[in-house]
Amino acid sequence: MDPITIPSGVLSPSPALPRSWTYDVFLSFRGEDTRKNFTDHLYSSLVQKGIKTFRDDEHLTRRGEEISLKILKALEESRISIIIFSPNYASSTWCLDELVQILHCRESKQQGVVPIFYKVSASEVRNQSGRFGEALANHEHRFKHNEKVMRWRAALREVAELSGWLFSDEYESTFIHKIVEDISVQVFNDHTYLNIAKYPTGIDSRVLDINNLLGVEENESDVRMVGICGNGGIGKTTVAKAVYNSNAQKFEGSCFVANVGEISKAPGGLAKLQKKVLSEILKEKDLEVTNVDKGINMIKRRLREKRVLLILDDVDQLDQLNNLAGGSDWFGWGSRIIITSRDKHLLVAHQVDPIYEVKGLNNDEALQLFSWNAFPKCKLSSDYEELANKAVHYAQGLPLALVLLGSLLCGKHLDQWQTVLSVLDNKKRVSNKKILQDLKITYIALEEWKTVLGVLDSYKRVPSIKIKDLRITHNALEDPVIEELMQKPLLNIEETRIWMHDMIEEMGEEP
Repeated sequence: MDPITIPSGVLSPSPALPRSWTYDVFLSFRGEDTRKNFTDHLYSSLVQKGIKTFRDDEHLTRRGEEISLKILKALEESRISIIIFSPNYASSTWCLDELVQILHCRESKQQGVVPIFYKVSASEVRNQSGRFGEALANHEHRFKHNEKVMRWRAALREVAELSGWLFSDEYESTFIHKIVEDISVQVFNDHTYLNIAKYPTGIDSRVLDINNLLGVEENESDVRMVGICGNGGIGKTTVAKAVYNSNAQKFEGSCFVANVGEISKAPGGLAKLQKKVLSEILKEKDLEVTNVDKGINMIKRRLREKRVLLILDDVDQLDQLNNLAGGSDWFGWGSRIIITSRDKHLLVAHQVDPIYEVKGLNNDEALQLFSWNAFPKCKLSSDYEELANKAVHYAQGLPLALVLLGSLLCGKHLDQWQTVLSVLDNKKRVSNKKILQDLKITYIALEEWKTVLGVLDSYKRVPSIKIKDLRITHNALEDPVIEELMQKPLLNIEETRIWMHDMIEEMGEEP
């Protein structure tokens, strides 16, 4: 069987997760100026905030004037470098070499760099005047070759142009508090990366469309509510997660609230969601929201001065919006509220504007997604080409259907492909829900669906509990049948929580 060409993008790996850093912050400073005062106070405040910070302690051995391997490794593995420019900073060749390396990491590893001008001005660093000018002149006199000094001068000019902090006539504690709050926003938002999908096909173009509607890059100061609507299984949540990942770091606080409609229907559900919004955005774990009315007032009072990104996913009742994001005046200028729902009228009723309607995947995207699931090794033989195109045509661009159908056919023989697709081809497709119902029948024929529902039912403690809210024991996680089901697209497990897409669960509830 000869291999055929896979559409462009099928072999592309899924987007890489953000880099894992050993340290959140690396402190660069002149020891004789600030080690036992400003730098020590800043270090302590960062650590107390939960920010993992590296500083060069006095007991670390410095050999000659070379940066030690331990410090160089720490620098390269830090997400953000804070450079504390003090009057004698430039007199240290060690500090200047460290500065050059920091800017190299900024370019090669996309690290953040935050300069602090402590008892010196940015212009003094940029123009190398005053104490900085004297220090550089001494270095030029000392070194026969000036290439190193030229690199130092260029680095000082570059870093002085970056956005940073200037210490003025204020209390040091107040100044340090502002810096730590700013750094914590960057650090903690970086930890909120959401898993998107195993094969995020077609995501980038949709994220770009929504980002254009958000206007975040233009720094527009209005408070904007943007809706994402579409049929079940079309990919609203997946797109919303990707939008969150691309924007969370640009806000003072952020929160992604999943399954709003489902969770809010449980006793105390709305108050629980209000607490989640407040605690994640404010980074306060001990908040108490005793009732919904109190939660509304807390959100208004605590978030009206903050620039936040809030995503409310899978909303199905207006009351949920009224209690979680009742109006634009609840949030600070520049905030963005994103709401996903199947019900476009609900979004319109809440005056959400603009509204982005998620469309199905085009033929190339659909074939990519189907191929990833049907042929994990990305090898599609010519014998399967016509059947693969039939499967893609049947799914009509619905991502969930493509995942289900591709996974169902994965590893199956050609005659099994023909049987499944001939059955589906004879059914009249009138809606996305009908497509999924047809797939349910096909799964039942292969005993897959009965196995799923049977195993889940055996672990239910309350008959009426929804599958996505079901919590199971550690022993259940080790059940070989559960383990097998995790390999299928019907069932997912996060820690000790079983969940499945709401469209799939609805398929199981209907005859």
